[in-house]
Amino acid sequence: MARKRKGRDISGWLVIDKPAGITSNAVVNKVRWAFDANKAGHAGTLDPEATGVLAVALGEATKTVPYITDALKAYVFTVRLGQATNTDDTEGEITATSDLRPTDAEIEAALAPFIGDIMQVPPQFSAVKIDGQRAYKLAREGEEMEIAARPLFVDSLVFLERPDADHVTLEMVCGKGGYVRAIARDLGEALGCYGHVRELRRTWSGPFDVDDSVTFAHIEANARTPELDAHLLPLQLGLTDLPEVRATAEGAARLRHGNPGMVLTSSVEFGDECWASFEGTPVAVGTYRAGELHPTRVFNLTQG
Repeated sequence: MARKRKGRDISGWLVIDKPAGITSNAVVNKVRWAFDANKAGHAGTLDPEATGVLAVALGEATKTVPYITDALKAYVFTVRLGQATNTDDTEGEITATSDLRPTDAEIEAALAPFIGDIMQVPPQFSAVKIDGQRAYKLAREGEEMEIAARPLFVDSLVFLERPDADHVTLEMVCGKGGYVRAIARDLGEALGCYGHVRELRRTWSGPFDVDDSVTFAHIEANARTPELDAHLLPLQLGLTDLPEVRATAEGAARLRHGNPGMVLTSSVEFGDECWASFEGTPVAVGTYRAGELHPTRVFNLTQG
């Protein structure tokens, strides 16, 4: 028999405004402790020095993490022009410099090739696996690696401001798997002046916005109190990009046991992925087929 996890059976999402200087996993561990939750995870890593939206899933909401990971995300970031670093951010060592400083117009013109479906080479210091090992581990050991380019969808990349000659602030909306540090690096190379990320902030991720977030300090100050529970958002927010169907009572019972169950819908087509609810409670995610939902994920939630 599987050993039951310790902690409360509490499910939902918490949006954290992650501070700089802490890893995403450390934030998740703190949230899990603060809620005394039996399970927690996050929907998209932020670098330790990055700030902004970190969506943390508790309990059954962890089953919806892939749908947030796949969603579009927005970043506001400042590029330091004239310097390249081995980490593509301020944490690394400067590897090249240039006195060239492009004009605002030149920077704006250089953004177009980075929009749409592009190929991007992740930074040397990244979590990409090379022969079974993380690239950052190999990089710390002084090894130089050939990292294959990966596809990335960039919905938009916009010039926001030029604080001074050495810096430019941009906003990017992109799909999963993107490295903002690589955008800064490649933009600097395209401009002929080098570049790396000076500051990075994620402003939204799928349905989660920084305006709806709580601070890490608030989590620490209100750990294991009803005040903290009040900030928990419903599990179904993680399913925003999927259509909803309504399960019948019998269908819900069958779905909860992992079997196909009858659902009511007027807009979902055969083969569509969707999620089913019963009396306001999420029951399952699956594929719609001729009046039934064939579940791929089942939520073990009590009604209400």
